[in-house]
Amino acid sequence: MSARLDAAERLLALVIALSHTTHRMTKGQIRAGVAGYADARSDESFERMFERDKDTLRSLGVPLVTLTDPTHEDDVGYRIDTTAYALPAVDFTPAEVGVLSLAARVWQDSRLSAQAQRGLTKLRATSASAQALEPALALRVRGPDAAFDELLEAIMARQAVQFDYRAANTGTVARRTVEPWRLFAKDRGWYLVGFDRDRDAQRRFRLSRIAGRVHREGPAGVVVIPGPEAGGDQTPRTRVRVAVLPERAAALRVRATAPAQPDPEGSREVLEVEAADPELIAEELAGYGEAVVVLDPPQVREAVLRRLRAIAHVHPGQDGGPRAG
Repeated sequence: MSARLDAAERLLALVIALSHTTHRMTKGQIRAGVAGYADARSDESFERMFERDKDTLRSLGVPLVTLTDPTHEDDVGYRIDTTAYALPAVDFTPAEVGVLSLAARVWQDSRLSAQAQRGLTKLRATSASAQALEPALALRVRGPDAAFDELLEAIMARQAVQFDYRAANTGTVARRTVEPWRLFAKDRGWYLVGFDRDRDAQRRFRLSRIAGRVHREGPAGVVVIPGPEAGGDQTPRTRVRVAVLPERAAALRVRATAPAQPDPEGSREVLEVEAADPELIAEELAGYGEAVVVLDPPQVREAVLRRLRAIAHVHPGQDGGPRAG
């Protein structure tokens, strides 16, 4: 590291010194004791450097106080008013703690897991709400898929990628060359939005359908990423009708497109939800057990039945599993 400090390091050293001085620091003390100011080649150079730094700190809102000795008016010193500079205590409501904790858990399967867990540890150490609420939380969102890190790096490098992709409707796998734009989470899964060069159109790809590794293609810096409006959801939605036991399946009820209606054939309530991926909603519905019965569409009902048959094969003779109607 160079012996000379850059402006940012010098400013930080000045803030630390003026925040911890017991009374004040004169210019002479600052020049002799604060890292970076000894680099000044002359008194005039130091004066210009120090005046620029004072103006910068004040423009950033740092409360820099000028103090004059009552008997020697030319003896000027400086300090930072820590009472005006200190931030107030940070606290969160239980709802805010819940959102932060759930957001951190999204990264539990990625290389950001350590940073997220450190953040949660600090949150629990400083917030009584976090200590009381966090153990009861449960996340129904999957962490990022294996392709996430490579795609994120490609987006940052503005570089095209190639990968093998399994189509949702046919199950066939084909090589795709894509200019990646952005990643987002939706419907308990992660998606890539980008420009498909082979189809000459914008497309959205579910990361869990990427087979194998993602490879960079071509030089970096060539992909032009459009504004957020280009990443809108253009995938057709599937409307799913389910019959739900009273006071069960709260996550489905929150996403319902209309108020629940009584089921004329029983004591359940009929809900309608929308999903971008029939297989994914089937996976979720099968997990509710007997609380949920799928009414339609047939493709979702069949997808749930396929999962129930697999469960019955592994655990023969067990009753009470979810039904598909």
